[in-house]
Amino acid sequence: MSLQLYNSLEGKKQEFIPLEEGKVGMYVCGVTVYDYCHVGHARVMIVFDVMYRWLKQSGYDVNYIRNFTDVDDKIIARAAERNIDIQVLTNEMIAEFHKDMDALGCLRPSLEPRATTHMPAMITMIESLIKHGNAYVSDSGDVLYAVRSFEGYGKLSGKNIDDLESGSRVDVDESKRDTLDFVLWKKAKAGEPSWDSPWGEGRPGWHIECSAMSCEHLGHTFDIHGGGMDLKFPHHENEIAQACASNDGQFARYWLHNGFVNINAEKMSKSLGNFFSIREVLKKYHPEVLRMFILGTHYRSPLDFSDSALDVAKAGLDRLYETKRRLKKIGINELIPAFITNDVFEKAMNDDFNTPEALAKVFSLNKEINKRMDAGLDVFDDDLLIKFSTMLGLLAIVKVDADGWFQGVDSDLVSAIENLIVERAVAKKSRDFARADAIRDALAVQGIVLEDSATGTTWKRG
Repeated sequence: MSLQLYNSLEGKKQEFIPLEEGKVGMYVCGVTVYDYCHVGHARVMIVFDVMYRWLKQSGYDVNYIRNFTDVDDKIIARAAERNIDIQVLTNEMIAEFHKDMDALGCLRPSLEPRATTHMPAMITMIESLIKHGNAYVSDSGDVLYAVRSFEGYGKLSGKNIDDLESGSRVDVDESKRDTLDFVLWKKAKAGEPSWDSPWGEGRPGWHIECSAMSCEHLGHTFDIHGGGMDLKFPHHENEIAQACASNDGQFARYWLHNGFVNINAEKMSKSLGNFFSIREVLKKYHPEVLRMFILGTHYRSPLDFSDSALDVAKAGLDRLYETKRRLKKIGINELIPAFITNDVFEKAMNDDFNTPEALAKVFSLNKEINKRMDAGLDVFDDDLLIKFSTMLGLLAIVKVDADGWFQGVDSDLVSAIENLIVERAVAKKSRDFARADAIRDALAVQGIVLEDSATGTTWKRG
């Protein structure tokens, strides 16, 4: 089955045919670096990380670009609040972002450009828009995009331009020719960072940043542009208007959007004050639990966040780790039977990255392996279980360092537990049940549950 993507621009699934055979150019809107990331950000990053992994696994040479917005009103305000330079703030927040993403097992993109290092590209695009009659310098000194000059405006979001006009605010900027027009270049204000331009000192508007950076690194036409559903309008709509007007109608060919994360049926966001930072969640749950939780729902569907849902994800993950531990302890001398093959997993992933269905295949395989081990039969080669899980970024136990962050394989912990299991088995054999019970109870205090069966003792996190 060929890869099928739901293209938001067309409103339907389409076969993915890259612009250049064997290569994929993918741009994903990154974060504005003024604060720590929340679970909504985690969903975007994990979703597109899995897409990146699958495209690479499918044999594509992927150029994955994900930007940082490192100058905007929120950043300026936060830097002033902390009485530090904005670059000090953004450097700090980018480093903290990477800590979060590394903990969640997200691969680094090919490149992570910053807006502040791409001013020439933005200025060139704005000059082109003015030349083509799609932008103008307002009386206030800002450069604005003339929305009605772009015939296809609203195609991505399905919004009607006249409805947008009637719904616009009354207290509009008097310097705008039309209430729908948006800023490309902001005239400098006292005390704010600024850059030189043909229109005087200033800084870019948010929307022009991604149009310019994506085209700078992937060309005027590229394969995939992605981001959260909240960016579909106006950010992505405005990106299309800018880039297509500047590049003679060329821009991204497939648009992918992940759904919202909800709490009590309301979108999680900083503006609503109902968000949980990734760090808050990881104080209670292993990062792979959060990853499993996110991948358990199709990326385009809403995701309802709750402790109970995370607990379900944790229980499933524990089952996979238990199987991995059991397989490690026994000889593997029979290949997996034909009824579970690569095909079923690939079919799910090629169907618009259907991770819930792909996980169902992982658990089906997991169940069959355990069934055979419980019956004392030869078991399967576990390569597929590990391969499938790796494609989803799972089954890579990590440990916590002194600062509470996750790094490296937790081999020391696993060895310590397994050594105690061996010691307990020896104690039971010599009928030292007091010692055997003491080992079991000591592990239980640490959240480690032992399970005895005819084939031996296994452990899991309680």
